[in-house]
Amino acid sequence: MTGIVSQNVGRPSGLVKAASGGGAWTLIKEITASGDATISFINGGSGVVLDSTYPIYVIKWINAHPSTETNDAFGAINFTIDGTNFNVTKTTSYFYANHNEADSSTGLAYSDGHDIQQGTGVAKVTGNTGAENDQCSSGKLWIFDPSSSVFVKHFLSQASDVTPDGTDNYAQNVFVGGYCNTTSAVTGVQFSYTNSADYDSGTFKLYGLGDS
Repeated sequence: MTGIVSQNVGRPSGLVKAASGGGAWTLIKEITASGDATISFINGGSGVVLDSTYPIYVIKWINAHPSTETNDAFGAINFTIDGTNFNVTKTTSYFYANHNEADSSTGLAYSDGHDIQQGTGVAKVTGNTGAENDQCSSGKLWIFDPSSSVFVKHFLSQASDVTPDGTDNYAQNVFVGGYCNTTSAVTGVQFSYTNSADYDSGTFKLYGLGDS
């Protein structure tokens, strides 16, 4: 605790810099969803920065849930290199743990059915999410060096969500890792649901993570 306090003495905005070189978080853009089919962060548009300014970007989504109740409302992402077409080739690994409200069932598994192998479609980053107010999803997506012209673009995500009533209200913790198989700069990220439902509500925040 001493290290954290000492690095933040005199900082008017509070605990900005983490100890041991954890870096500073800069809030770039916040979007509040309300009946939106997609949520997009595109470099250069509406105040969004997603380029070489920061080596790491993080997008957090808070209390997001779909507008309709189905059994296929997985939160998903896709990427763009031209600001228009969200169809970058990706490979992912999807892993989850879950536990239902009745305390009668649990799960811990790698799910190859939710993976992508060199595909251009959306990549799932949450579990199946319900549409009730107690059935939402919160999580974060990390994107590393999206502007590199040498390497592929790695990303990681973690989400907590609650499944629909028809699936016994499971609490789920979902972990996804993957990469965009392109050496072109990734300039945007888009969130959507796999069943084409709208985002009934939710807050999305884009941060740049720097060294100081």
